[in-house]
Amino acid sequence: MRGEKTHSVRALERTYRTGADEVRALRGVDLDLCSGEIVALLGPSGSGKSTLLNLLGGLDRPDAGEIRFQGEELTRFDDRALARYRRRHVGFVFQAYNLIPSLTARENVELACDGAERPIGAADALGLVGLSARMDHFPGQLSGGEQQRAAVARAIAKRPELLLCDEPTGAVDRHAGVQVLEVIERCSLELGAATVLVTHNVAIAAMADRVLGLTDGRIAEARRNAPRRKATDLSW
Repeated sequence: MRGEKTHSVRALERTYRTGADEVRALRGVDLDLCSGEIVALLGPSGSGKSTLLNLLGGLDRPDAGEIRFQGEELTRFDDRALARYRRRHVGFVFQAYNLIPSLTARENVELACDGAERPIGAADALGLVGLSARMDHFPGQLSGGEQQRAAVARAIAKRPELLLCDEPTGAVDRHAGVQVLEVIERCSLELGAATVLVTHNVAIAAMADRVLGLTDGRIAEARRNAPRRKATDLSW
């Protein structure tokens, strides 16, 4: 149901150690995520944005604090349970498309659906992102924007409760970037995923329901966009 809380984050801490050096990437972060909501994470490099995304997605573990998903505490999951959580409930979209070059767009999406509980199917997912006519093409035959839309289709095909997007427009031009953001926006609205969008671009953050500014591992600013702008109305 749209607006229902999916994730609850409390007092999250993460420190990275390299030899004698320590970097405190997150310092006591509190956050709630709701279905059908887009949350933009803003902040300079090193502020903790990608670290927070990795913890929400079960790709890393915090040093302290907790993350709850539908009442279950992810921080208590073993590796197998975390892998199952990622496979069934989380969609990832990164700046690098990470498509397998020897597989077609359709096959890339089908591979991501393996183990999903209620996938929407590769053809339908690619149709949602406007690639029905290109689904049997290999990544090398697609433009950068088309590859990123295929990556979004791969992320949403499992019908995730959580969609994590790390600089999804960073490797494409503005026109393709707007198309990618429009797809992410549509998926949030139509599939009801709680969507977290990492960006350096303040203009892109205008499409989010909420904007969180991270500084030195802390949420230094939190505001709502009322109203938020449609992806097609963005300019940068």
